[in-house]
Amino acid sequence: MKKTVVAIGEILWDVFPEGKKAGGSSMNVALNLHKQGINSQFISAIGDDENGKELIKFLASKSYPANLIQTGNNLPTSTVEVKLDEQHHATYTIVEPVAWDAIELKEEAILAVTNADALVYCSLTCRNEKSKKTILALLKQAKLKIFDINLRPPFYTIDTLKELLNQADILKVNEHELVYLRDELSLSGNTDEQVLKQLSNNFTIKIICLTVGEKGAYVLNDGRLYHHKGYEVKVADTVGAGDSFLATFIASYLHGFPMDTVLDRACKVGAFVASQPGANPDYGDEVFN
Repeated sequence: MKKTVVAIGEILWDVFPEGKKAGGSSMNVALNLHKQGINSQFISAIGDDENGKELIKFLASKSYPANLIQTGNNLPTSTVEVKLDEQHHATYTIVEPVAWDAIELKEEAILAVTNADALVYCSLTCRNEKSKKTILALLKQAKLKIFDINLRPPFYTIDTLKELLNQADILKVNEHELVYLRDELSLSGNTDEQVLKQLSNNFTIKIICLTVGEKGAYVLNDGRLYHHKGYEVKVADTVGAGDSFLATFIASYLHGFPMDTVLDRACKVGAFVASQPGANPDYGDEVFN
């Protein structure tokens, strides 16, 4: 049977010096799941404005359903200014407030999450109390809860992160986010593995994915650490690479691949997306070859 995953979070325009591209970590995850044969559904909100209409057209161009995307909360569609450094790593200036700060708890969203195999959520969407309450309510209905921590200063507190970590079955974190958690949660240990094991034990998280940039990725699964050295590519920009990694990890995990294969597939797609401009380049099964 086809697996179903619901993502909730940001939909927006990434504004680069050369123009804007559709993005938002949650939308990127949802679209990548869709490309990989998952019945992917996406809960978010847009403004009643031109940017919002263009995002709906963009989703339609990807044959992606927009039935769970809300309008009419009198807030604008989200835009994010993206700056790339000399290594093509991105930093973001995220406008506030925007439509996805006020996602409402609607019956169709509850039904979608209840019937899905998994729910993907992130910390950024919880910067506003309205969307945070909606996410916490939907987590109560989820069979498998996947937390893409996605720290974007200054839009998080350690108390909110603890609340969200306590819900997670699977956590995706990068090396900088792990350092932050280690320090704020007073986790001890001299190695990433020791820190990951403490994090897993403290919050009863079954699986933790740790991405470490060009050095690849690690997965802690039931106490065992897996490592993949990653794939070397010429980086166009890093926007969306982590999102495509996570989506591939989820799709491969739900399809029942062994963990080594899950990690290899995730690294392949993450590297491919980093080699292309923008967060959502087109690809098919050839990316796994």
